[in-house]
Amino acid sequence: MSMAKRADTQSPAPHIADSHDLIRVHGARENNLKDISIEIPKRRLTVFTGVSGSGKSSLVFDTIAAESQRLINETYSAFVQGFMPTSARPEIDVLEGLTTAIVVDQQRMGADPRSTVGTATDANAMLRVLYSRLGQPHIGSPNAFSFNVPSVRASGAITVERGSKKTEKVTFTRTGGMCPGCEGRGAVTALDPAQLYDDSQSLGEGALTIPGFKAGGWNYRLYTESGLFDPDKPIREYTAKELHDLLHHEPTRMKIAGINMTYEGLIPRVQKSMLSKDREAMQPHIREFVDRAVTFTTCPECDGTRLSEAARSSKIEGISIADACAMQISDLAEWVRSLAKPSPGSPNTRYSMVAPLLTVLGRTLDSFVEIGLGYLSLDRPSGTLSGGEAQRVKMIRHLGSSLTDTTYVFDEPTTGLHPHDISRMNDLLLRLRDKGNTVLVVEHKPQTIAIADHVVDLGPGAGTAGGTVCFEGTVEGLRAADTITGRHLDDRASLKKSVREPTGALEIRGATAHNLRGVDVDIPLGVLVVVTGVAGSGKSSLLHGSIPADAGVVSVGQDPIRGSRRSNPATYTGLLDPIRKAFAKANGVKPALFSANSEGACPNCKGAGVVYTDLAMMAGVASTCEECEGKRFEASVLHHRLGGRDISEVLAMSVTEAEEFFGTGEARTPAAHRVLGRLADVGLGYLSLGQPLTTLSGGERQRLKLATHMAEKGGVHVLDEPTTGLHLADVEQLLGLLDRLVDSGKSVVVVEHHPAVMAHADWIIDLGPGAGHDGGRIVFEGTPADLVAARSTLTGEHLADYVGA
Repeated sequence: MSMAKRADTQSPAPHIADSHDLIRVHGARENNLKDISIEIPKRRLTVFTGVSGSGKSSLVFDTIAAESQRLINETYSAFVQGFMPTSARPEIDVLEGLTTAIVVDQQRMGADPRSTVGTATDANAMLRVLYSRLGQPHIGSPNAFSFNVPSVRASGAITVERGSKKTEKVTFTRTGGMCPGCEGRGAVTALDPAQLYDDSQSLGEGALTIPGFKAGGWNYRLYTESGLFDPDKPIREYTAKELHDLLHHEPTRMKIAGINMTYEGLIPRVQKSMLSKDREAMQPHIREFVDRAVTFTTCPECDGTRLSEAARSSKIEGISIADACAMQISDLAEWVRSLAKPSPGSPNTRYSMVAPLLTVLGRTLDSFVEIGLGYLSLDRPSGTLSGGEAQRVKMIRHLGSSLTDTTYVFDEPTTGLHPHDISRMNDLLLRLRDKGNTVLVVEHKPQTIAIADHVVDLGPGAGTAGGTVCFEGTVEGLRAADTITGRHLDDRASLKKSVREPTGALEIRGATAHNLRGVDVDIPLGVLVVVTGVAGSGKSSLLHGSIPADAGVVSVGQDPIRGSRRSNPATYTGLLDPIRKAFAKANGVKPALFSANSEGACPNCKGAGVVYTDLAMMAGVASTCEECEGKRFEASVLHHRLGGRDISEVLAMSVTEAEEFFGTGEARTPAAHRVLGRLADVGLGYLSLGQPLTTLSGGERQRLKLATHMAEKGGVHVLDEPTTGLHLADVEQLLGLLDRLVDSGKSVVVVEHHPAVMAHADWIIDLGPGAGHDGGRIVFEGTPADLVAARSTLTGEHLADYVGA
């Protein structure tokens, strides 16, 4: 046989390009990672698990995804990079085999009052084009249906310099869809003037009570030195003109204190500076002022639709764009499909010209239903979505993507999902993988871990006790491995043998918030109550929108902790105040010296501990401050000691160490010890007091917030999905904490999907049977044992399977 013939019968050697099938990570040291090295298979589904704070996010988001995005950003010109967020190269020796990373995290969507589910997913943009083509009567371009575009009319003379100069009179008109009454917000605000000032005082005495209008500050001097008022005259003695100038004066340029400034009345000034933001995005003290001083009412001109009368008058098949956006998305998808079908007996020529648009719009809306968000409407403000809902909305744009060989990175995609919906999410993750993508998932739920091709388990503990790879391999290998995750993977909580007896009831009558259908329910007090049901069934509407305001409720929602790199557990919980006072008393100096944000701050780094060097469009560099060596305090402050420790040494302590330190001896400080005890109760004993909040994981932030709210006075604690971000082993500790709260005389009501929490409850209220307009009713009330025995709801079936009944 000739050599040529022999070569034909042999299989060809694999191409060298096909050998790059691994993402290699060597020497990762970001945050608490301890020089770890792993290899992640491409085009497979890899799940990263481990206790909260073990380093999962540091490896997946802060190392792999961050480096991929940094390298992509470097391909753009320096000019473009100047407008993009910059990130430094992660602390790592080698990172090979990266592909383009698309991060789908749980960051809340922008809380701008004009941002809705429709604007965030481009569904509104497609609807606007559809109505501009088919709406009757025809009112204009897609802008005519946008509540973010105001109508503009202008006329005047212009000079056109072309050949001989010629002056023309022109008229410019742009038709927008914005309601002029509420400026596209759907709600109008009424300010109570009595909350803006104390009318018994004069401006000179500090009459203004608005946050940020402190006596002596520029905001205050704008009024006291404007010359329009006598600063020593009490406001109740003002004439009608003076009161009008104080509250409603039009913006006017004038010289105040020798500086040209714009003076305007208090009401327009407050509306521009505070009310243009979404309430949820405000700082707590401003939110408190707004809640006290402002009344929000539905705009009477547009009835809350945000759209002008003209935009609402144009209809397709009797449906306006406002009606379409208010529909439940699953119903809207059906309506769009009905438009695409030809009418009986004749081809539907009117709709055939927009057939491609109807196809794409229908596919986008079907994606909502497929991902379990069919109960939303397009006019739902994006700031009101939970973390899990926001993450799934972000997934919409990736489901129909033609991209392959991409790395998708997900942060607990099952957050907020009922066990019934988790299998649907698993199918979506597998579909992304089967298109040839690498899918990396940070997850705690056993149902999602079970579908992984590859598992990376980090630990063994959290914080400094974590940061190492405990296991790498298959799910079966993890079950056999002696790691915390492996031991708890098949854990099943059992039903209580006996439940507590309620001491009273919190009555809710005729609840109609959002999709609730006149719900009447008595929530037992003095016991652990779990409110459950599929996503969108009305749980949050029942507890956050229907409980009477005077019921003494302490509500712990899913709102993310807001804090800069200067914030830490000591500042966030209020722990630093008693510590500073204890140091001040022991050394006979001012408490302000022991704050890195006040007088005691190192003058070189201003109390940050590091010096940031801005490199324009390149990633900035942070280097440890040479003067304070990262301790953040001025050298003279560190000479003052309490119990033999200076303030920087105290902030470097873990919660457990500090609890012992402030519990006895010279440093005994009961106020600090109480706060530290609450932090230890929620399982944060390993955190250091001075660790920046920006470095905490999602689960750690959730528990930090829970520890802070535990101190609030109130007989009823309402917790919204407290297991978010918690490892299977941490859930046991949370259940112990909930038991302690109930045993101390509190009533605890939990919105939760986790079967272990349901099984541990004294009473369950199950809403459903479906989501959106298919939900809003109570389908079961009773003990977990009764729910399992009845198996009458989706929750009952899943809980029965979980406990092995």
